[in-house]
Amino acid sequence: MSANRGLRLALIPITIAVLIALAVALGLALSSGKVDRAAELARLPGLPSVAPVLTAPPSLSEMDAARARNAAVPFVKGPISPAPRFAFKGSAEDRHRAAECLALAAMAEAGPSDIGQRAVIQVVLNRVRHPAFAKTVCGVVFQGSERATGCQFTFTCDGSLARRYSDSAWLQARIRAGEALGGYVFKPVGLATHYHTDWVYPYWSPELDKLAKIETHLFFRWPGFWGTRAAFSAAYRGGEPDPATLFGDAAAILTEAAPMPTPVPDAPKIDSGTVVMRNTGGKANFILLAGTATADALAAARAVCNQPGTCRVLGWTDPAAIPQSFPIPPAARAALQFSYTRDPSGSEIVLYGCGHFAGVLREQCIPRAR
Repeated sequence: MSANRGLRLALIPITIAVLIALAVALGLALSSGKVDRAAELARLPGLPSVAPVLTAPPSLSEMDAARARNAAVPFVKGPISPAPRFAFKGSAEDRHRAAECLALAAMAEAGPSDIGQRAVIQVVLNRVRHPAFAKTVCGVVFQGSERATGCQFTFTCDGSLARRYSDSAWLQARIRAGEALGGYVFKPVGLATHYHTDWVYPYWSPELDKLAKIETHLFFRWPGFWGTRAAFSAAYRGGEPDPATLFGDAAAILTEAAPMPTPVPDAPKIDSGTVVMRNTGGKANFILLAGTATADALAAARAVCNQPGTCRVLGWTDPAAIPQSFPIPPAARAALQFSYTRDPSGSEIVLYGCGHFAGVLREQCIPRAR
């Protein structure tokens, strides 16, 4: 027994030494892992520091060839994890600038498409929270626009800033931008930080995870850690730069040919609900919605229905979609964002367009035809 006890006692220092060595090795491994993360980030394909070179538009045959190459790259398997809700923290001026930059990018990159604009907006906000990109919305949108060789969003340096957009186009794009800044998440593109049209084939395209196709755009995330939710660790703290300072040589073009529109309020709201068509019997009141607050929409409807009896109020965000009278045509019905009905007893039924209003219970969503 004493011999065995002596052996055990002799092994204690050896065991402690081994444990210390393992701890040191583990510490070095963890330390080297941190260094490797930084090195990985610097080696990622498609970084904003490497702007794409602007070239002449491809020919039809080149576009067809690019589509074939893109089609050969498979989409990632499994579910697409949605991005977290964007937590806006900033001043009224920050919100105005961020919304304008988002709206401009959405229109320039996706045209009038609702899902196309929402996908572009989501990519911009994903980039804001990724350490590889600028830390402000306008900074991301105009990143690289000062370089003569190219930019991250080509509309900022290919002459597209000279385009003009209608008041209706600005209204719709601003609404989508405001919704995203308020926490709306466009889930189909997940944590995508890159996209391109299907008729081009950037060098980085096959090196990234292909997530989704929205109309003619393909959306991608980085593989490995830098494409996971944990990588999107940059906190947004406002400090949006003046967009006019980010345009570089395009500033004069924008100022003269396509000035930024007039500011919108920090928190979108409805003053009273602009009545577009009022039925004296109370059964067909159409209003224009100018914000995303459910309480404001409800208050606007109650202000219209300020007399006893049956009253119905329907609301749209697009003035062009508002019908002239009943019956409501299919296109107007599809664009409807708010419905309020009050019966003679005072009971109310309120429904919302859940693609426009955030945080609405499912049973209060306007049913949509599928």
